[in-house]
Amino acid sequence: MAHIQLKNISKTFGNHTALAGLNLDIADGEFFVLLGETGAGKTTTLRMVAGLEKP
Repeated sequence: MAHIQLKNISKTFGNHTALAGLNLDIADGEFFVLLGETGAGKTTTLRMVAGLEKP
């Protein structure tokens, strides 16, 4: 399994900022939970980790 690291990631959709300055570091074998309100950027974050969305 690979180490996942995001540094200072931002994403906007038009005038809406989905993510601003996100830092995420998940070590090999580590579990994590991504929680947040509707519109907080959870799906956008996972899509970027999967390579389906560009920052």
